[in-house]
Amino acid sequence: MDVTLVARRARTENFPVASLLFPRWLRPHLRAVYGFARLVDILGDEVEVDRLAALDELERELDACYAGEPAWPVMRVLQPTIREFDLPREPFLRLIEANRMDQRVLEYETWADLRFYCVHSADPVGRLVLGLLRRAEDPELVAASDDVCTGLQLVNFLQDVPRDLALGRIYLPGEDRRLFGVMQLDAPSPELRSLLEFEAARARGLLAGGRVLQERIGGRVGRAVGLFARGGLAALEALEDAGWDVFTQRPRPSRMRLALAAVR
Repeated sequence: MDVTLVARRARTENFPVASLLFPRWLRPHLRAVYGFARLVDILGDEVEVDRLAALDELERELDACYAGEPAWPVMRVLQPTIREFDLPREPFLRLIEANRMDQRVLEYETWADLRFYCVHSADPVGRLVLGLLRRAEDPELVAASDDVCTGLQLVNFLQDVPRDLALGRIYLPGEDRRLFGVMQLDAPSPELRSLLEFEAARARGLLAGGRVLQERIGGRVGRAVGLFARGGLAALEALEDAGWDVFTQRPRPSRMRLALAAVR
């Protein structure tokens, strides 16, 4: 498979609706960061090649963004954003490392273990967005952003239990599965429902950081940043409305619910 074609796909995919609330001049930079994040996920989850080798090649492309000229289209789009906002390499490297972890680690024993994974798979995206807003040096904002990003990642884990299981991965901590007596994840059960409710409460607590982001950043941009958290809360409401059934279809908020979240 030609990884440059994969990179082109990542660059042209739709990016989150919340991003449309950001100033027009900032959106191409958000799209560049989002394109990279999608590219990493595609290489780590979907390509039928040596995924670790593909991720290594992506890291070399990232190095070229900082010292040289990258070859992949999505990376050529990203390079001017890196330079204009002086974005550090570390968040990008963590996203790559998270997908390496996905090739090596199939499940997580504790919440602390899963949280460490989210430090690599989710939190860097928020830190890069703060970098685009030139607010990445504010410790309170960084902490709130990390919480929101981990909360959003956890919501995705709850929505995607069957999909992840099909990939041979389990993102619900082993200690929590034992706590609720969950013996299998491939069919609905009262025990699984209780576990999902427990993890949803954890996600809600993390997504509360969205209020801090919205108030501290302020204005339209603050509302735009806060919408990511509100979208996560709307997804949790959809899960609850579905009776925590993640097997019939992937529970997701309706457009109306997302629209209401946008005006809150």
